[in-house]
Amino acid sequence: MFTSRYVTERGIGSLDDGDGTFRALEDRLIAFTSDVAEAGVDEGDEDGATRRYVTMLAEAGLLRLVVPAAYGGAYEGVSCRAVCLARQHLARHSGALDTAFVMQGLGSHPLVLANSPLADTLLPEVVAGRLVCGFALTEPEAGSDVARMQTRAEDDGRGGAVLTGTKWFISNATCAHGFSVFAREAEDGPDGKPRFSAFWVPADAKGLSVEPMQVLAPHPIGKLVFDGVEVPATHRLGPPGKGLAIAFGNLDVFRPTVGAAALGLADRALAEATAHLSTRVQFGRPLATQQGLRFRLAELATDHLAAQLLVYRAAAARDAGRGTPAISAMAKLSATETAQAVVDAAVQFLGGRGVLVGERVEALYREVRALRIYEGTSEIQKLIIARALFETPYAC
Repeated sequence: MFTSRYVTERGIGSLDDGDGTFRALEDRLIAFTSDVAEAGVDEGDEDGATRRYVTMLAEAGLLRLVVPAAYGGAYEGVSCRAVCLARQHLARHSGALDTAFVMQGLGSHPLVLANSPLADTLLPEVVAGRLVCGFALTEPEAGSDVARMQTRAEDDGRGGAVLTGTKWFISNATCAHGFSVFAREAEDGPDGKPRFSAFWVPADAKGLSVEPMQVLAPHPIGKLVFDGVEVPATHRLGPPGKGLAIAFGNLDVFRPTVGAAALGLADRALAEATAHLSTRVQFGRPLATQQGLRFRLAELATDHLAAQLLVYRAAAARDAGRGTPAISAMAKLSATETAQAVVDAAVQFLGGRGVLVGERVEALYREVRALRIYEGTSEIQKLIIARALFETPYAC
């Protein structure tokens, strides 16, 4: 049934693995989120909550999902479908919990893509929850247009670099132990075009300072200021000039999973909405008996299931090596825009209670908004899709 707590029971063919692996994973996720709910982690302490969540995720073995088997992970490569399932379940409980989970992958996977020797020592620490990661790409003048980044990497003459510049809106900025950082090489390439490179920078590196930023939902986000930060050659991720390929490759792995996080928020919003409409009596009868509200719920549920089908189709294609930027973009666009509509409707269904601090839908309203922005805005996803349409037009 499409309302089942188990995503694997919703008729999504892309999750039919034949051996029950994904169903078993869901059992673990449901048990885990129940334990987290009982633990009552204080998300008001953003740094403390993130580190506590990372520890709990590690103890449950769930961080193995974001790291390849060669470094202690659960799959030969990162299973996009498994990460999607995890994010959908974790986001139902808490956006902060979901972020703590995925940032371990988003922040560490560049080491895998770069075939960095650092991966052998750092990724097992990620799996164990002893190393909290960050991904530092966005800058004040380089959001969607990442090629405008101003952070500079000066050659130190020994194969390393000296970093100077500012990154902002960096998740885990205030609690991470290290960051995958992207910067423009001071010297352009032989063709005169700018070169971008990737680096691993420990949070305690001399010259690196952190400034917290405050956003709608509880989140350890902030600004990183690099003031002559020395990065040794061993901390380069890939050769000079390959930074954007690593950054975009990393985002390509995890982009469909943003849609899955949105699905989890929408799941919770629909659950809260239907429960309220079933019990709230107005004009002598439950609100759920009003045809207008039932029609709206039916539309939202249909859009929500369609988004799920697209997200897991994109994830399955990615796992099979057939993923494309356009399909991933469609998945993120559909799921995040639908989740925004679902959550907004849930707030409206609850009326005054919907904007009361402490109500779950009020928190969902704050949590869902950023998903249409980070890892590529909805407008960027549309550009990716439109570009594919003209590169390979429909055949009739």
